[in-house]
Amino acid sequence: MSISGINEKRPFSASSFFMRWEWILIAFLIVVTVINSIISPHFLETTSIFDMTFNFMEKSIVALIMAFIIIIGQIDLSVASNMAMSSVVMGVSYQMGINIWPAMLIGLAVGTLGGLFNGILITKVKLHSIIVTLGTYSLYRGIAYVILGDRAITNYPSSFSYLGQGYVGRSPVPLELIVFAVFTLIFGLVLHKTTFGRFMYAIGNNELACRFSGVPVDRIKVIIFTISGFMSAVAGVLLTSRINTSRPNIALGFELEIITAVVLGGISIYGGEGSMIGVVLSLFLIGLARYGMSLVNIPSQVMQVVIGFLLIVAILLPKAMRGIRSREAT
Repeated sequence: MSISGINEKRPFSASSFFMRWEWILIAFLIVVTVINSIISPHFLETTSIFDMTFNFMEKSIVALIMAFIIIIGQIDLSVASNMAMSSVVMGVSYQMGINIWPAMLIGLAVGTLGGLFNGILITKVKLHSIIVTLGTYSLYRGIAYVILGDRAITNYPSSFSYLGQGYVGRSPVPLELIVFAVFTLIFGLVLHKTTFGRFMYAIGNNELACRFSGVPVDRIKVIIFTISGFMSAVAGVLLTSRINTSRPNIALGFELEIITAVVLGGISIYGGEGSMIGVVLSLFLIGLARYGMSLVNIPSQVMQVVIGFLLIVAILLPKAMRGIRSREAT
């Protein structure tokens, strides 16, 4: 399977196989792991490795659907704002006396409707997703502030807090990590093993040709953006559970890190190319890098510089590697 995730019958070439972007990410992961283990002798302990994942699981869950969105040549800048809106609606519902689990379902429904609203505007009004989601980026965060203001909702029940803070049985494996693994399996199979996944790659490569070929482009876009809303709401619920707080300003800046992780994972910003395994490797690479920087008390501002640098590298390196492969082919 090539990095685009589409099966192609090509003669095996060791050089092209090891030039795949996933191998570069694995090499980076090894380097970062070695550096972290030098910085902290406890880093390679099982509990440390698993606990480290708490810091980026919510972003990782949204990154799975962001991969779909970028593959079809679109973008969703509203995911973090949707997380905040879903969290606030759930929190206010709980504060009004609704049981936490129905309140959680209300939050999930609101987030899903937010994604559906994006999809309808994009397909019916024929606006590009960057325009639509830039608007809802402000709208959804604004709704959260209108509902809750500068207040915060806390004191969620322990049964709810377990979702974001708990472990599987007596093991050191966080429940959030299992949720992410299940979603990864589902999204990976859909992307690489179904007709829906092949349609996504085709739309990203040539949307006009897909329309002439009878591919339901608009329906696929609406479905993907609706799922994006749902996944954002799931991440918002898990983040609320982990920090035990609903506030309008939660998840600020998450959209940049999510997009960075997806593009660094080999999903072409131009659409039509990428693999789910690359996205997963990228997520853990960024998570390990952030964890390593926190071990030596590097300020968050410097971390943002590193994330921005990784985004530039993620755009330039794959393009350079494609150029090398094309020269080898000729």
